[in-house]
Amino acid sequence: MQSFNFKVPTEIVFGRGAENKAAEKLTAYNAHRVFIVYGGGSVVKSGLLNRIEKSLQAAGLFTQSKGGVQPNPRLSWVREAVKEAIAFKADFILAVGGGSVIDSAKATAHGTANPEIDVWSFWNGSVKLEKSLPVGAVLTLSAAGSETSDSAVITNEETGKKAGLNTPFNRPALAFMNPELTYTIPKKQLICGTSDILMHTLERYFTSVKEENTLTDRIAEALMITVIEATRRAIKDQTDYDAMSEIMYAGTISHCGLTELGRCKDFACHKLGHELSGRFDVTHGASLTAVWGAWAHYVYRDDIPRFAKFAERVWGITDGTEEERAKAGIDKTVAYFKEIDMPTNFTELGIGVQGEDVLEALADSCTAGGTKVVANFHPIDKQTAIEIYRLANK
Repeated sequence: MQSFNFKVPTEIVFGRGAENKAAEKLTAYNAHRVFIVYGGGSVVKSGLLNRIEKSLQAAGLFTQSKGGVQPNPRLSWVREAVKEAIAFKADFILAVGGGSVIDSAKATAHGTANPEIDVWSFWNGSVKLEKSLPVGAVLTLSAAGSETSDSAVITNEETGKKAGLNTPFNRPALAFMNPELTYTIPKKQLICGTSDILMHTLERYFTSVKEENTLTDRIAEALMITVIEATRRAIKDQTDYDAMSEIMYAGTISHCGLTELGRCKDFACHKLGHELSGRFDVTHGASLTAVWGAWAHYVYRDDIPRFAKFAERVWGITDGTEEERAKAGIDKTVAYFKEIDMPTNFTELGIGVQGEDVLEALADSCTAGGTKVVANFHPIDKQTAIEIYRLANK
């Protein structure tokens, strides 16, 4: 097991009615002026936003709200939110929504705390983030795990670049998690969300670290089995509290860092998928499943025993040679994505078969013009990215 540092300072309030404790908790965190961030309006229609605003105001806190966050959250929206939060003199940013809303809240917090710096400078790496405002999240979609993670992803519409930022400042102070708030999400959001949860763990399970790490592996395997089973139940009944609870908790665990302790992140499919989201504006979770099978078939020979272990531990595949089990595990995972109606190639993703010029452009952007290599399980240079995109391009 490799050495590691692990610190997740987020206070989690989990269960029915968790959001009703927002005023009490924000007051304890010394919040006075709360800038609330939300998405497309479902939290308005449901009355959730109004309930939260009124409870905060009744506790003596000042609030101002801004909606309109989109999937693949936009830099232009964040820049406007930063201006408004600065004018409001916000001292706490509260997200009411899913991963895109929480990531936008994190970016807004960074920009508000650093008014002299353009917020994209933190994402393109030209400026190091050294301070921010505290962020809280009322979670309405189980997916990104952003409610406890150190990451946030923003899309620059001007360049079509979708970029992630990892920093301790991205860890929210508070997360309010009531599974009942996820009952009414569209089925597409449900399955894209659970697929993202799986991918967050898969991208940590397959890494360059070969040494045995039993506990971390067992946690990851149990999480994946739980998500697979709970998703099947949730598709049949989204008001199944137990299923939706397991999914919500798994989303948090999958991206807080716990399933990588003593290992490391790979995130090859995230890097490849971000380019698809940035160029075609496809849903994040769908971009990942669309390339996972292509990636796995391309790289599995780098560590056949690892893929065979995954096949046995997660899918119960024990027949055949080690390589046969490894390949069967990949096929079983792809079949599962198909079962829950997730895309496994470009056509199913809805973007159709792309020309070589597009594949090269995607690979070029993924590898910074061919100047860097991404991932570590199988390092991906520009040509490798093209080849993996080709496998998914059907």
